[in-house]
Amino acid sequence: MPTPTETSQGDRPPHSADVERARLWLAGRGMSDVRPTALLGKRLAVRQSSRLFSSLLLAAFILALALIYTLNRPADGASTSADPYPYGPLLLVTAVVAALVVAQALLDRRVRHVDRQAGEALQRRAAHTVHLGWRTVLGPPRAALAAGTFAAASALTAVALTVRTPGVRYPATVLLIGLCGVATVMAVQLRHVLTRPAVAEDEDSLTADALMRVEDAREVAVPTMVWCMPWYLPAASMADIGLGWWNAAWIALIAVGAVTLVLITWRTGRSGTVAPHITTGR
Repeated sequence: MPTPTETSQGDRPPHSADVERARLWLAGRGMSDVRPTALLGKRLAVRQSSRLFSSLLLAAFILALALIYTLNRPADGASTSADPYPYGPLLLVTAVVAALVVAQALLDRRVRHVDRQAGEALQRRAAHTVHLGWRTVLGPPRAALAAGTFAAASALTAVALTVRTPGVRYPATVLLIGLCGVATVMAVQLRHVLTRPAVAEDEDSLTADALMRVEDAREVAVPTMVWCMPWYLPAASMADIGLGWWNAAWIALIAVGAVTLVLITWRTGRSGTVAPHITTGR
């Protein structure tokens, strides 16, 4: 007869997968002494699936913009007097951006729903003695990287918009709309991460909640999507009008951003993660 601590594979508790996921996550963050719970594992699971769907969503977004641009780009040798703004396709691009924002908002809503359910299942709640602002959760280096990347990308796009060639101005307009959509999605996600209530019942679970918040914010703030978008402006067209440096500038933006991200991640790994001052209460 098996002891109370022994269970067969068929009698395994229904939340064992969530508990194991929580255990591995805690162990990877130096919190092996913290008791893993099914609630924490469930919160981690919904974040994992949300990030997967978010990546697929952004991939679909890039493909949709590529398809719209390819089907409606100005013909080679088009006159500069031709209409440089095909308003129908640009409206379609705007609709795709709006769909991206709504879809990402729905993913964030699902995460908030699971967090709310986890909070309601707690017997008591814990609270920070200090507010975890963006400096603690995201950090000035990562915030500067994201803001600087968007600023540089917008500046380069503005330069392209000054060109009176439909073959350049149209894809630049598509790129600008895409940048606005990505920036909106990032802002919505960061707002959720910074303003959501803590889901914890003691000091250990509150520390785990803070670490989860930090990881969520830093995952959102990586400007990978911006780095993937410059191909909308053909290198040949830019070179023909004397803006060959434009492509070099964007490549430099990607290289500098990637190196900066590696250095920030390395420095964060050496200095350790956030450890907020916390208290518990009913």
